[in-house]
Amino acid sequence: MSEYGSEPGTYTLVAELPETTRLDVGALGRVELPAGGYAYTGSAFGPGGLSRVERHRRVAAGEHDVRHWHIDSLLGHPSVSITSVVVTRETDIECVVASALESGPVDGFGSSDCTCLSHLSFRPSVEELEADVRDAHRRNR
Repeated sequence: MSEYGSEPGTYTLVAELPETTRLDVGALGRVELPAGGYAYTGSAFGPGGLSRVERHRRVAAGEHDVRHWHIDSLLGHPSVSITSVVVTRETDIECVVASALESGPVDGFGSSDCTCLSHLSFRPSVEELEADVRDAHRRNR
């Protein structure tokens, strides 16, 4: 059983990328990402619910090679590590949280099924980003 359970909800993964990196991100093409902290906000309202977070953790740990979502390209890079996960259960605040965090640096990242500019946010400081993510979830529950 996943530590996040099978109930639905919204999640934000905070990851650290220690060096500037170029990645192929599906239809978005090749992108350059500066070193720093990245927050990816998604929702899990389908089968399995928030257990999807465990899949993301397996990709980041190199234990799962399937690349299905944009975030898999970033998490699948060998130097990326997930530093924290913030979850809001039972509430769909994906776009609200993503919009509360600055978009960038890749337009369209994780937002192909909505009108948001991006569901990926960047800060040079992982600690600052983690605080912003916790605040965005807390304000919008």
